[in-house]
Amino acid sequence: MKRFFAVLALVLVIIGGLVWLRSGAKKKDPHAEAQMPIPVATSVARLEDVPLTVDGIGTVQALNTVNIRPMVSGPLTDIRFHEGQDVHKGDVLALIDSRTYQAAYDQAVAKKAQDAASLANAERDLARYDKLAKSQYTTAQQADTQRATVAQDEAQVRQDQAQIDTARTNLSYTTITSPVEGRTGIRQVDIGNIVTSGDVTPLTVVTTLRPIAVVFTLPQQTLPDVTAAMQASQASGGAEVIALPQDGAGTQDGAAAAPLDTGHVLVLDNEVDQNTGTIKLKAIFPNPQLHLWPGAFVNVRMFLRVDHHVVTVPVGAVQRGPQGAFVFLLGAPGSGPDIATRHPVAVVRQTETVAVITSGLSPGQVVVTDGASRLTEGSHVHILSAAGA
Repeated sequence: MKRFFAVLALVLVIIGGLVWLRSGAKKKDPHAEAQMPIPVATSVARLEDVPLTVDGIGTVQALNTVNIRPMVSGPLTDIRFHEGQDVHKGDVLALIDSRTYQAAYDQAVAKKAQDAASLANAERDLARYDKLAKSQYTTAQQADTQRATVAQDEAQVRQDQAQIDTARTNLSYTTITSPVEGRTGIRQVDIGNIVTSGDVTPLTVVTTLRPIAVVFTLPQQTLPDVTAAMQASQASGGAEVIALPQDGAGTQDGAAAAPLDTGHVLVLDNEVDQNTGTIKLKAIFPNPQLHLWPGAFVNVRMFLRVDHHVVTVPVGAVQRGPQGAFVFLLGAPGSGPDIATRHPVAVVRQTETVAVITSGLSPGQVVVTDGASRLTEGSHVHILSAAGA
């Protein structure tokens, strides 16, 4: 029985070997594999107008920040705003008990009326003394004394008017209004509390969010280009800037990050920070959608100038090697349209999407943008997609 199974195993081995031989399995030819075309994506070098930009990190600041504090003392009788409410300049925010200040105002008005009556009587007496002095029915001294009395009464009336103005001002302070247009913050004081002009804690804080400011810094090496851009854009209101989210200043899934807002540079600081070697700028943004919020960090991109009619290729076409930058060119002189040749180029700068070439390429030449890592000099390629052909 054992001998039977041994013979059966031997037969199965022989059959398996015959099947393998019939399958025609053989080693791949490395030379043939090397001759297979390599799939690539291509693009065409073209002439474009490319803007020159510089990026910096900025901090969003409210255009106006006002701490609403009482100017007079008294119990807080009413709150006329909601937390987070948009208010306009002159809107009533809170009321302080005004009875004491109204009484002081009324008293000042009555005092002026009293002194004005005394002044009118003194002026009539002066007129009588002047007539009597001319006809020598009284002495000139009495006329001069009455003239001094009139001057004193006039000064008293002016003092009374000043008291009225002071009382009116204090009375107006019992109605707390917003001095700017903006948005209120969290309420810090409730109705019924006694407030004074020396309180450290404000009732609330009003911040102007539309428009809004962003303060950002740039390296001092960019100062010549920045000043030139600001001088060139004075007629249009200032150099253009865009605010980008901090986590999206580059690209996201191959697409440029959407800007938060577009504004213009308001001012360049008058000195370079010697500690950091940077220059400080302030930009204004309309902020219609409130994408910018005070205290937030954003990336700021400033447009310096536009380079006209320069040769550009997609960023992916430029490769780096020991000898510098190069591209794989298709259809070079002396080679076929499906042969990739290594071609050195001079890259002056890159944006998010394109590289600006100063030498080494001409408009219309085809370069490899994807698949270049598998290429060598003289590789055969198979074009899968061509952008801008």
